[in-house]
Amino acid sequence: MRAEEKGGRVLRDEEFGAYVAARRPHLFRSAWLLCGDSHRAEDLVQETLAKLYVAWPRVSRLDTVDAYVRRMLVNGHIDEGRRPWRRERPTAEPPDSPSPGLGAEEDDDLWAALRALPAGQRRVVVLRHYWGLSIEETAADLNVGTGTVKSQTSAALASLRRILSPELAGTSTTHDDPGENR
Repeated sequence: MRAEEKGGRVLRDEEFGAYVAARRPHLFRSAWLLCGDSHRAEDLVQETLAKLYVAWPRVSRLDTVDAYVRRMLVNGHIDEGRRPWRRERPTAEPPDSPSPGLGAEEDDDLWAALRALPAGQRRVVVLRHYWGLSIEETAADLNVGTGTVKSQTSAALASLRRILSPELAGTSTTHDDPGENR
């Protein structure tokens, strides 16, 4: 291998390796929130990173590398759901290993609540509240309108509120005078 080829490839590999080392835990957590299974999440991240490596010379010059990778991850999840063997669901699931950053009980509660959401609402919640994207960014990533993002976010948060905090589900989220509703 010539020196300039070796130097360029080494630099590319170092830059890519640094990006992966810094962002992989976040990508795994996002994938886990999307699909709810640590093994499928690992596969999704691995497939995304393999595709990213091929496109790295072009992608690394972008100002929005994270946005590009996030879109790859979400699209990979959508594509995976279209495959016939992914439509099969077991009737009883053994518990997965806990997700990073949560205890086992919170992990189970969070996934049970997310699993209760339709896939579209789950994607919106992950992009809006885990990635912290704006309504417009979420709409662009999912290729839907901003109204769809707003309505799905509202419906998803109401469902999550009912599931995770049933005692708060009937209370108002506005700052009204508590005596007005009596």
